[in-house]
Amino acid sequence: MNDIHNRRIVTGVALLALLVSERALAAGMEPMNHGAMPMDHGQMNHGAMPMDHSQMNHGAAPPNQPRTPLPLITDADRRAAFPPLPGHQVHDRATNWAVIVDQLEYQNFESSSAVNWNATAWVGGDIDRLWLRSEGEREQGKTHKAELQALWGHAISPWWELVGGVRQDFKPASGQAWAAFGIQGTPLYGLELEATAYAGERQQTALRLEAGYAMLLTNRWVLEPTVEANFFGRNDPGREQGSGLAESEVGLRLRYEITRAFAPYVGVSFNRLHGNRADQAREDGEDIGQTRWVAGVRLRF
Repeated sequence: MNDIHNRRIVTGVALLALLVSERALAAGMEPMNHGAMPMDHGQMNHGAMPMDHSQMNHGAAPPNQPRTPLPLITDADRRAAFPPLPGHQVHDRATNWAVIVDQLEYQNFESSSAVNWNATAWVGGDIDRLWLRSEGEREQGKTHKAELQALWGHAISPWWELVGGVRQDFKPASGQAWAAFGIQGTPLYGLELEATAYAGERQQTALRLEAGYAMLLTNRWVLEPTVEANFFGRNDPGREQGSGLAESEVGLRLRYEITRAFAPYVGVSFNRLHGNRADQAREDGEDIGQTRWVAGVRLRF
């Protein structure tokens, strides 16, 4: 019993002595300079350290504010930034022109030959234009028919135009002056129509109907059938005019457009006289129907 008690006393004294010695050692030790300790952080594996960022309170960074507050935009600022602009230049009132020689050809038929022409020119804008039309025929070195029309055209739709003006016949006989009024247009692509009424001297009246359709066979080859009919109100044998349907012409021409401005062609034309005009031709010993082979050139300027 006494031995156990003595052992406890010795153990307590030893522990007390050890505690006193550690405190004395800590009090006498100089502070350590950890900054002077060399340490290679590159050898540390930070990725292996578990860290729960959800428990950290990072806090939102305060927004960047301008040092000088921006002034509010006023109506004066908007007007200065977006001033009224003038309209840009357009070409809606441009003046254009064109000269188109649809037919300039040599015609060969049974009893003779002839040179025929049919040309149109215009100048103006999209709404109003001045039109000039001319057509005629020279046979055996003499002018057999020749006329010139000056017409003012006014568009009534994108495809139709009213025309009015004058027509002057130079041949046959001594010629004749007419007042002219009509309509012309292109209701379909490649289809051209003309209908013109005339009022002339001695209460003579006339009507001319024309149609032509340009069919593109290829980018260069164009086949064009044409039809023309002339009507008169009264007989006038001296000017080769008979009442009713007097003359008709049906043609078919094939052209090759070397350029859009130059296109040679060949074709055939069927000319016929009708009614009172045919009777006049029989009395004069003339043919009332002819088949003419033609070769010519179409020009555009």
